[in-house]
Amino acid sequence: RLYTLGDRFNLCGERVREARMRMGWSQEELAAKLQLAGLQLGNGREQNETGKRVVPDFELPILAEVLRVSTDWLLGKE
Repeated sequence: RLYTLGDRFNLCGERVREARMRMGWSQEELAAKLQLAGLQLGNGREQNETGKRVVPDFELPILAEVLRVSTDWLLGKE
């Protein structure tokens, strides 16, 4: 299967946003929770959701754990 992302650099951005909103968290709240889990995103955290930042593979399990979803779900496979 060929993925065309256009001007996006990640597959999980829309899912991160969806899960964050489902949890009722702001972007700042999610960033704080990720930082407590050992992931420092810096000022570009909103770019995860817009797909404008490459999400390294080591970040996926942390994002999934904090958001209480699976990595497959983040990647749109579920």
